[in-house]
Amino acid sequence: MQTHFTPAVHRIDPDDDVVVALRQLEPGETVALSDPGGSGGASLYIRELIPRGHKLAIRKISAGTPVRKYGWPIGEAKRDIPAGSLVHTDNLTTLLTGLNRYEYQPASPVRATALGLEQPLQFMGYRRAGGRVGTRNEIWVVSTVGCVTRTAERIARLGAERYAGHVDGIHALTHPFGCSQLGDDLAHTRRILASLIMHPNAGGVLVVGLGCESNQLTKLLAEAGDYDRSRLRSFNAQASDDEIEDGLTALAELVQIAACDEREPCPLSSLSIGLKCGGSDGFSGITANPLVGRIADQVSAAGGTPILTEIPEVFGAEQLLMRRAVDAHVFADVVSLVNSFKQYFLDHGQPIYENPSPGNIAGGITTLEEKSLGAVQKGGRAPVSQVLLYGHRASRPGLALLESPGNDAVSSTALVAAGATILLFTTGRGTPLGFPVPTLKIASTSALAQKKPRWIDFDAGQVLEGASMDEAARELMQLVIETASGKPARNELNDERDIAIWKTGVVL
Repeated sequence: MQTHFTPAVHRIDPDDDVVVALRQLEPGETVALSDPGGSGGASLYIRELIPRGHKLAIRKISAGTPVRKYGWPIGEAKRDIPAGSLVHTDNLTTLLTGLNRYEYQPASPVRATALGLEQPLQFMGYRRAGGRVGTRNEIWVVSTVGCVTRTAERIARLGAERYAGHVDGIHALTHPFGCSQLGDDLAHTRRILASLIMHPNAGGVLVVGLGCESNQLTKLLAEAGDYDRSRLRSFNAQASDDEIEDGLTALAELVQIAACDEREPCPLSSLSIGLKCGGSDGFSGITANPLVGRIADQVSAAGGTPILTEIPEVFGAEQLLMRRAVDAHVFADVVSLVNSFKQYFLDHGQPIYENPSPGNIAGGITTLEEKSLGAVQKGGRAPVSQVLLYGHRASRPGLALLESPGNDAVSSTALVAAGATILLFTTGRGTPLGFPVPTLKIASTSALAQKKPRWIDFDAGQVLEGASMDEAARELMQLVIETASGKPARNELNDERDIAIWKTGVVL
């Protein structure tokens, strides 16, 4: 009878100096570094308590030498680290400093791993003007300024009650900005809102302004550019005798138009997915993130558009993305984006490595390099085809790199504004957050998926429990297609739909 071997540790890359504990390891026990039936059969004596998800050294690491995980340095040993010891904040420090110079060294293209699903993959979507395709047919009520937040929310709530069942939903997208903003700060707010107005998941948009704000309604609509005017209504509340009734009248007109829209078969090339992680732990880079990377590769290979962001969580892993730039021009754009973001930190007197978060550290992540190397795996292995500035929309197929901070709400909103019609949001700690598009929460462990079933849409921890990465990827790809075709995500069922705008300037 063959005995099933349950590993206690996981080694990501053959060159790594550390492994990840798959369960809590006790001082004095000995664990195998590989399946005894496989090659090697080496074992490791555990010197101290190693929490689940944390790292431990598999060989002596001398002080001042790099420590490798994912095959890349994640920092430098602050002192000698004996084999079998915990590697964490007290003995590992970042190698990141300031700006870097980079050389274009393109890597050979890598073909996406076939998932074995029925080809060609397609979903049931809503075709929009200009060739865009939405996964929802909703009416969005967008406020120009924080002063009309409650007005927009009341219009959307009353409209949702009055026109329930006519469209996929009526929702307010509100924020506290738009007044007393200057320069680039105002431009950021205007550009994000303009891109949301153009989003294909909105079968109609009502823009509610106040009248005296910095973010003037006419300039916002001009920023939106070429939109279908039959599907957009707008007014300033100061010029209205009854802004609630005017809003409901506008919604009635938009609902009448959007209610005629029907889903139809659309190829995977019509899909744009946002790639996001929040509350990462020591397993995120082993399960959820590489799993999402498989989906990103499938969408990119089909001619669709996966979008990766959270630029501060690229620091330390940026060269992996730079090597995948489709040409020297895109490489230069990636370099400019990364160094500009680093300079943003330095200009504000902050170190570029002030990350991971307390939750990340509790989950086993020690340095920004380690966090970044795990995070970029969401982008799979597809070539980087374009670099987008904050608030800009993706204009071509292939993996896009988008300017945005790592903050969950800000970066997820930026992904939606860039054109993502579904978000794949990996998490090791859990969060109820949701955004204007379906936000599929992908847990890094089965324990989290079981603890928070109302938050989590997919359990990536199954790859630690015996399922293959290919099996899990096929299951996740099927969920993506079903969600794009109308199956509600947990955030939609829980009515979690927020936006957040990157505040970068002064207030008058």
